[in-house]
Amino acid sequence: MYTTQDTVPEETADRPGATATPGRGRSLTTAVRAGVARVLPSEPLVRNGHLLAISSLVNAGVGAIFWLFATHWYDDEVVGVSYSALSASLLLANIGQLNLNDFLIRFLPCSGRQTRRLLLTCYAVTASWSAVVCLVFVLLVPAISPELAFLRDPLVAVWFVAATAAYTIFVLQDGALTAMRRPGWVVAENMVFAFVKIALLAGGALLVLKTGILLSWAGALLVSLVVANYLLLRRAVPRHERENPDAVRPPRLLSYAAADYTGSLFRMAAYTLVPLMVLSALGAAQSAYFSLAWIIGYVLFLVVRNMGSSLVVEAVRRPERLAEHGLRVLRHSGMMLAAGVAVIVAAAPWILKLFGPGYAENGTTLLRLLALSALPNLVFSVAVDVLRARRRMRLVVGLQIALCVLVLGMVHLLLPVLGVTGAGVAWLAAECLIATPLLIWRSRWLTAPSRQDAMSSGSTP
Repeated sequence: MYTTQDTVPEETADRPGATATPGRGRSLTTAVRAGVARVLPSEPLVRNGHLLAISSLVNAGVGAIFWLFATHWYDDEVVGVSYSALSASLLLANIGQLNLNDFLIRFLPCSGRQTRRLLLTCYAVTASWSAVVCLVFVLLVPAISPELAFLRDPLVAVWFVAATAAYTIFVLQDGALTAMRRPGWVVAENMVFAFVKIALLAGGALLVLKTGILLSWAGALLVSLVVANYLLLRRAVPRHERENPDAVRPPRLLSYAAADYTGSLFRMAAYTLVPLMVLSALGAAQSAYFSLAWIIGYVLFLVVRNMGSSLVVEAVRRPERLAEHGLRVLRHSGMMLAAGVAVIVAAAPWILKLFGPGYAENGTTLLRLLALSALPNLVFSVAVDVLRARRRMRLVVGLQIALCVLVLGMVHLLLPVLGVTGAGVAWLAAECLIATPLLIWRSRWLTAPSRQDAMSSGSTP
């Protein structure tokens, strides 16, 4: 059982109103945490979701600055090749991590004294599998992407495989910290990664290193892994195991992981194949308009995903409050999204005009449609996360298959008729077609699990 103290995600000394030890000045870290605690809601469900969203937004923002500096400090050819190599590494890492990030968010809260073992097992599995996937890619790179043929060099290939495997651990550590209610640490380690990247990028430019972009990314990744896993394995995991000594690891973890990974592949296909379909049907210019609009609109999807991670963690800890938490996320995120959608819909032409008149002329309606589709996506995402918490994996997979089929099918039909705007219509229509029945029959999925179901899923009733 959890006491009321378990609802506080940080150390007691970090709470608002806590006093510093007599004779010692309050540390900068404590002061920052206290300031954040005053601004953010005290409820763990909402507070942790906000911190995770902040982490994603900071990472995206500083990442954009990183590439802005890269384009000024390095030749265009170096930037192009480096961006392609890093994009390939991130794609392979997403495939290789087997969606175990969400798996850890779901099961670490109820793993008790097996927390360390489960975490390290996931590290080993994802690093090994991503290395295998990466090796296959390197062997096939002349046929798949000839411009990345330099990856066949033995030293570069070793770097590429190691960096990809390390990035899977980077993703998993965020999931582990989220599961143990340490979203502030997720923000911190992502900031470390982002700012070390920029510092190393500048160093590489001063030394006139053609590999400066790649080395800065790998160096920042190494620093972040060392710092985050020191805190994770030396502090967060031991404390979590002490607080949950009687928790028993739930059964059938492999079947859950396999089903969850299958569903995630379909959702990833919907996200990644649409730009390729636009490129194939309409050409490179229209693909650029879609890609930029998608990057901006996807920020709203990202906010919902982070709130969903917090929902799963709290649902596992308090299964009897699952329906209450689900409604809370729907209402709270709905208000935030409505404000964000209103801003983007109103300001879309001016936002896109910053990137050039062509983007505003061709992408304004598209961006508005993608922003509006974030509202029904909230219902879809919350349903998937609630069903994950309840381990109703057939529905989890089915919903993601439905989204993929509807989006790709309608994009295929609408692009020749409506041009790039057809992709936005497809996303909005697909999300609405799924969200409408979920809202009508929400009592069938937005319910707390029975005591028997909670025990079999590893929750703590």
